[in-house]
Amino acid sequence: MQVGLLLRRPETKGLVLTAARTTGWFLIVVITVLSLVPVWLRPETGVPHKLEHFAIFALTGFAFGLGYSRRLFLVTLLLVFFSGAIELAQLLVPGRHARPMDFVVDAVAMCIGAVMGAVIAFQASQSA
Repeated sequence: MQVGLLLRRPETKGLVLTAARTTGWFLIVVITVLSLVPVWLRPETGVPHKLEHFAIFALTGFAFGLGYSRRLFLVTLLLVFFSGAIELAQLLVPGRHARPMDFVVDAVAMCIGAVMGAVIAFQASQSA
């Protein structure tokens, strides 16, 4: 896998980790904005709702898992907390609502993504 190869090379490892961390934080902002804007401002992709949730949350988890692989337990715990907090925050937005199943999908996707990212980082460090 390309990411693993880039992590093995000392001259690109720092760049990959910085890119992963930056991407993770950027996606947290994107999720927050898309979750808290009024429903009529939310873009429609045509993709099933649960798949949209799973994809962006798994990608976010992957970025954090890759970027912060040495702190996987803490990162995963905080990502699950974020998933619940963002779902509850929607109760404050007219026309939006919290769905328990969205929280489950989001939290599971974050965990799967984070573990996948951490596994790639771990495998790259073992090969170096």
